[in-house]
Amino acid sequence: MRYSYEFKVKCVKMYKRGVYPDTPQGISKSEFHKAIRLWVRMSDASGLSSLRNKTRYKAWDAIEKYKLVAQVIAGYSTKDTALRNGINPGMLSAWVKRYNLYGYDGLKSKRGRRPKEPTVSKNIEPTPLTETEREELIRLRAESARMKTEIAAIKKEIALREEQEKARLKAKKQRLPKNSKTPDTN
Repeated sequence: MRYSYEFKVKCVKMYKRGVYPDTPQGISKSEFHKAIRLWVRMSDASGLSSLRNKTRYKAWDAIEKYKLVAQVIAGYSTKDTALRNGINPGMLSAWVKRYNLYGYDGLKSKRGRRPKEPTVSKNIEPTPLTETEREELIRLRAESARMKTEIAAIKKEIALREEQEKARLKAKKQRLPKNSKTPDTN
């Protein structure tokens, strides 16, 4: 739910007097009180102007992101650092994760969509193979053929074992007394 600046300021002032305002419809009391406590922390850290709704999102460059990430790495709380700078704590923690994974390059913005397929020219002539590449190709083809024959032999062995097991179970079933047909002597 999006609240007006005036409403947020009123809620912060009431909270500082020790009173919670009435909870609006459509939101739980605990969630609303949590939001008010967040607004109080934001206003204490950055002033009441930090409660204004942003009309446009700020584009953060890599240097600004790095300064905030460095504060978190230095030991400051992610939530406090984010609130002092007027950003969402989740966004800052995502920056920290990207920095830990990819370093400074992870903080650079990657705008735009990736191409669906790599652009490949249709008139590409393959380069001729060198002697070592040709030898490796021959070796790999021989290894592939050997592996295919091994796999085929293993499959035949498995099929033979399954067939033997079926025959054994069939013979065992026929030996059972309930399956034997003996005439009644009564």
